[in-house]
Amino acid sequence: MIPYIAWFDYAGVALFAATGALTASRKQLDIMGFFFLAILTGVGGGTVRDLILDVPVFWVQQQAYLVVCMATAVGVYFTAHLVESRYHVLLWLDAVALSVYAVVGAHKGLQLTGSPFVAIMTGAMTGTLGGILRDVLAGEPNAVTHKEIYITATVLGAASYVVMRMAGFPVFADAAIGGLVAFTARAGAIRFGWAMPPYRSRPGRPADMP
Repeated sequence: MIPYIAWFDYAGVALFAATGALTASRKQLDIMGFFFLAILTGVGGGTVRDLILDVPVFWVQQQAYLVVCMATAVGVYFTAHLVESRYHVLLWLDAVALSVYAVVGAHKGLQLTGSPFVAIMTGAMTGTLGGILRDVLAGEPNAVTHKEIYITATVLGAASYVVMRMAGFPVFADAAIGGLVAFTARAGAIRFGWAMPPYRSRPGRPADMP
């Protein structure tokens, strides 16, 4: 893996793990609950990505990722009470994490398949599935079902990375721009309520029509 992307990968895992641990603090779980949600959130999206790409799951080969998740969980366990609004912090950490992981997932998908479409999909999955699993298991509102931009942010970030990568720009610039695009879209959703036009239901066709 390219060194810059490897650092992005560890950063994404740590940030997502922090959001899982913050969720555990809001639910007043014990330390094992912190570990579980931190690990699930930190490696969940990347695990599904690797299974779909039919490659060894990244944290099975490099168990340092689990250490990062557990260390993050311990850190949050002892400091979460210092954060005045944990949900607000969780939202912004999640925005940064999904931006980082959108790039990491897109990079791995493009590297293994050469397909820009697969890369965008793996970027979106890597950037969102960990957070979705966290919210579902913790009984929190699911970000995907909200009107604000969430998955769209990862798609935009992954697509930006892929386009720049295929155009031959430097790798660091590709990753930085891709992450910035994803973060800007998600930050706009958090701060200003940006959303895609929703589906509007229409009256069904009468049953007696052919």
